[in-house]
Amino acid sequence: MKQRHFEQRHAADWRTFAATLDRLEHRQSAETAAPLPVAELPGAYRRLCQHLAIARTRGYSGALLDRLNPLALRAYQQLYRAPQRRWPVVLDFLTGDFPRRVRAEARLFWLCAALFYLPLLGMAVAVHQTPELIYSVLPPETVADLEAMYAPGPRADARNATDNLAMFGFYIYNNISIAFRTFAGGILLGIGSVLVLLFNGVFIGAISGYLTARGYAETFYTFVAGHGAFELTGIVLAGVAGLKMGWAVAAPGRLSRLEALRRAAAGGVRILIGVIALLVLAAFIEAFWSGNRAVPAAIKYAVGAAGWGLVILYLTRAGRRAP
Repeated sequence: MKQRHFEQRHAADWRTFAATLDRLEHRQSAETAAPLPVAELPGAYRRLCQHLAIARTRGYSGALLDRLNPLALRAYQQLYRAPQRRWPVVLDFLTGDFPRRVRAEARLFWLCAALFYLPLLGMAVAVHQTPELIYSVLPPETVADLEAMYAPGPRADARNATDNLAMFGFYIYNNISIAFRTFAGGILLGIGSVLVLLFNGVFIGAISGYLTARGYAETFYTFVAGHGAFELTGIVLAGVAGLKMGWAVAAPGRLSRLEALRRAAAGGVRILIGVIALLVLAAFIEAFWSGNRAVPAAIKYAVGAAGWGLVILYLTRAGRRAP
């Protein structure tokens, strides 16, 4: 193969590889290629070494060798350097990699948001107009518990610090179990993820519509205002991770279904890690802030609005510049 054809075939891979190294070395990359996931760096390094060996064996130009050899040396230094401390890696993921991955899946995000919020709003309006519809979603005993929980006035079962801690653990378990079900359902061609999103949208919409119709709007919305942005966004993003797997199974392209699923699952798991961080934050707010009725409603609504603003800024702006 002539050198020109060799370069044309592999130039895009080399640009992507260089962009990955620039990101790992915290450089401002001049490349336009999107960097590889870090997990794919060893395989890409082996392919680059193979290309370098071929270029040497075939006597290609020194300019090409000068391009490939520094890439191989830089990759070697990244692969065999001392392990980074755990917390900087976690911080780098949460402040950069996670929001970038969410933006890369913008179409799936809006699809999942529609699957979740449209049933939520539709059911909320329907139950508000016809409160008896709540019994098509929840049994009478649960409805009675909801009324007792959100009834206006001081609560007889005010929680102490120990109760708050116990509820924190419960909220973490509940939120993360929903996220895992949403994600895991994606393997069934995405149908499972769609059903979980639809169900949760209908469920939350029915509760909000019923409590609003019953006159419990202030106690309900002041409770959900603080953590709602993080919890609801986490559910939608878990759907993104699940549908990413489902799409890989349904339309693997030139890859085998197993290989397409493996790649999609790897990316989906990283999104799910970010989802878990959002849901743990939501659980903390729900346990230690949301249930405090001593805080004025105006402050709770302000904190809730700030939470939505923070989530929007985080997902749209974080990670746009290399750290």
